[in-house]
Amino acid sequence: MSEQPRRPRKPGKPYRRPQKDPVRLLAFEALRAVDERDAYANLVLPPLLRKAREKEGPEKFDARDAALATELVYGTLRRQGTYDAVIADCVDRPLREVDPPVLDVLSLGVHQLLGTRIPTHAAVSASVELARVVLGDGRAKFVNAVLRKVARDDLDGWLARVAPPYDEDPEDHLAVVHSHPRWVVSALWDSLGGGRAGIEELLAADNERPEVMLVARPGRATRDELLGEEAAVPGRWSPYAVRLSEGGEPGAVEAVREGRAGVQDEGSQLVALALADAPLDGPDRRWLDGCAGPGGKAALLGALAAERGAFLLASEKQPHRAGLVAKALAGNPGPYQVIAADGTRPPWRPGSFDRVLVDVPCTGLGALRRRPEARWRRRPEDLDGFAPLQRGLLREALEAVRVGGVVAYATCSPHLAETRAVVADVLKRRPGAELLDARPLLPGVPALGEGPDVQLWPHVHGTDAMYLALVRRTS
Repeated sequence: MSEQPRRPRKPGKPYRRPQKDPVRLLAFEALRAVDERDAYANLVLPPLLRKAREKEGPEKFDARDAALATELVYGTLRRQGTYDAVIADCVDRPLREVDPPVLDVLSLGVHQLLGTRIPTHAAVSASVELARVVLGDGRAKFVNAVLRKVARDDLDGWLARVAPPYDEDPEDHLAVVHSHPRWVVSALWDSLGGGRAGIEELLAADNERPEVMLVARPGRATRDELLGEEAAVPGRWSPYAVRLSEGGEPGAVEAVREGRAGVQDEGSQLVALALADAPLDGPDRRWLDGCAGPGGKAALLGALAAERGAFLLASEKQPHRAGLVAKALAGNPGPYQVIAADGTRPPWRPGSFDRVLVDVPCTGLGALRRRPEARWRRRPEDLDGFAPLQRGLLREALEAVRVGGVVAYATCSPHLAETRAVVADVLKRRPGAELLDARPLLPGVPALGEGPDVQLWPHVHGTDAMYLALVRRTS
């Protein structure tokens, strides 16, 4: 049998292997983990970056590589809603029919085009190369075509095209422009109390990179010690807070490595300090953190309690989170104990404590700067799931505190259904408890509203949107 003649190769460019870009590959890997496994970027990204720094050769990351990868991941997640609207305008099919990995590559490319200073040609070519590596040549052509359409205009031009006019639909306009789900825009607007300027500032603040805030744990580290670190400046409100300017690495701080200091938002510090300083009637010997995981507030409370000779019980329902609490409290100079227990079915006797903190599980809408993907995962119906737990924890906290003692109800959400509605409902059904004015316990902090509770805001205070209500048991 004679050999068949070979088909002549079509003229054209010779095949070129796609060039791997370690930074964009890592960013893509992080986004896939967020999408496929419901992972959080702040948990996925650090080990990926650490592994990249440990590599040898051209794939080894330096500080600039790590900074770019971080910006690509967080920037893409923060602006996902806006970028989806832009991409939807550039494809000929519903967005839900675009394969998720393709959409991740497109979103990374759109962020480089509309959200960074990367030159247009570099943003497009780098994204197409990434597509060739992770998707193949066929879908890379689709990515190339879409990104070239996106590149025809800047972010302002695209927003004018894809966002409905404010006068016709204010909430949908803000949702697209500021990349938040519509229901979140509505809820935050209600919590603020109306006005366009405030909600625009809040939504914009949610899309800013948060500062790295440290806490010097009293009796173990001082703020002056932390201020000796490079790129460290004092916090705004907490006497124990130190802010690391851009590029500061908490892991490089000796006190953080040793557990004498920690990474903690200033709003969380203020909640713990307010409870510790609230006026009591009677003794001040036993404190309880009833929802202690992962341990940041417990570590600060434990250090403050130690200075007064008080005992801290830190309780956390989930055993693995109780382990994190124990790690945070390790080395605390005063007496403490960590247990795994359900705060709605507590093992302690009623009236056992002088001060009680319940930082209850919630939707986390107050920390969207740090966990931008949470805004796309939460649904309005999640509020119904949290409501019974939040009320149950506050009711049991009021049983756990003695007459004359104080309970701090805190949550990292400004949603009225998780804040004032919970407190009002519990107090209405339980006589013998009264709200304290929390505002004087946050000295120097401005714009705390009419009280007696306190709502902090990213755009006003530079903190997470922490809520605090202080309740004294009177009978």
